[in-house]
Amino acid sequence: MNEATQAGATPAKTGWRHYFNRQMLICVSLGFSSGLPLFILYNLLSAWLKSESVDLKAIGLFALVGFPYTWKFVWSPLMDRFHFPLLGRRRGWMLITQLLLLGAIGAMGFFSPRENLTAIVVLCGAVAFLSASQDIVIDAYRREMLSDAQQGSGTAVFVNAYKLSTLVPGSLSLILSDMMSWQAVFAITALFMLPGVFTTLLIGEPKIYGAPPKNLREAVVLPFQEFIRRSGWSHALLVLAFIFLYKLGDSMATALATPFYIDLGFSRTQIGLVAKNAGLWASFAGGILGAVWLEKTGVNRGLWIFGVLQAIAILGFAALAKTGVSTNEHATLMLGGVIGLEAFAVGLGTAAFTAYIATTTDPRYTATQYALFTSLAAVPRTFFNAVTGYIVAETGWFSFFLICFVLAIPGMLMLPKIAPWNVVKPGRPS
Repeated sequence: MNEATQAGATPAKTGWRHYFNRQMLICVSLGFSSGLPLFILYNLLSAWLKSESVDLKAIGLFALVGFPYTWKFVWSPLMDRFHFPLLGRRRGWMLITQLLLLGAIGAMGFFSPRENLTAIVVLCGAVAFLSASQDIVIDAYRREMLSDAQQGSGTAVFVNAYKLSTLVPGSLSLILSDMMSWQAVFAITALFMLPGVFTTLLIGEPKIYGAPPKNLREAVVLPFQEFIRRSGWSHALLVLAFIFLYKLGDSMATALATPFYIDLGFSRTQIGLVAKNAGLWASFAGGILGAVWLEKTGVNRGLWIFGVLQAIAILGFAALAKTGVSTNEHATLMLGGVIGLEAFAVGLGTAAFTAYIATTTDPRYTATQYALFTSLAAVPRTFFNAVTGYIVAETGWFSFFLICFVLAIPGMLMLPKIAPWNVVKPGRPS
């Protein structure tokens, strides 16, 4: 399919039906299912450990349980090569990982951070591995299900549903933790994996681009060869560097968000209620705007504009730290403003970024290439976030957020080469 054909096909699919159809509903459900385990590990887990008086440095080190997210490209070829009978290659892996996640998340509440910290680390590692595996197959399914013309809007819807899932561990679960035991909280939180399970059972397998890999060599070697040969080593390394840097600043800034709010004097119920109201509506607004914007103007300009907004959101955290809101009569309003800005801006930036990754993959090697790119994007969240507790201990919250803002700049400086403002490239790379 040439660019003219692709570009010409888009107008026929515009309008509200382009955003409210079966494919977009699937993106909503699978996006929610994909995001929930991650936000349990990075939001609910930190609040749980903080409430049990675990040291802030130790809480920061818990980011290392996300190690599987940075290495999921290693076993992604296996999920391309093998499949389960009856359900198919994509749906089979989705159902297995979702059911295991439901059980593992529910089991977390049976342990105490004070008495069973090692067991909790192991269980968190298992959740991270299963979550990363679920991401591999969901990312591949979404790339194969959506047409080239739907990639921008579909990815925006998916990412914002992904972000919306944070309201369960970041809001509902926090409120419930002030009313009931942590065991009950984790059991209820785990049940929110069920919509993804039901969706997997109801949907069909996506179209296969080319023949599935016949052996592990085809599953492992060919995806990497295609990516390198596409534009050469230098451009391949440039793409990988951009994927690593683009979300570095905001990823670090939000790593300890919940402990930060608690340090400012907010209760878990306050944080939960504010996140529900400010974060929910901001996420919905970001989802609608992101889908429309990416569809109308393309991924490149989305990366520029949304990247600026997500950097500005980091400064919102710095302002919150500077004002010392525990003594401010408008404290709750300020907290809502910061959470709302973060949910809106970072959601948009993530939508454009994920759409960029989708259009950078070759549909013949979706699972492996997508896993490679998203693995690299997860490196800051795993390794850099692990030292955030130490940075805060040395610099304080205000200086920490300024450092995060500075770290958001290098990725933006690469945009003229990675995504030129005036260049619109519909469809996947040739």
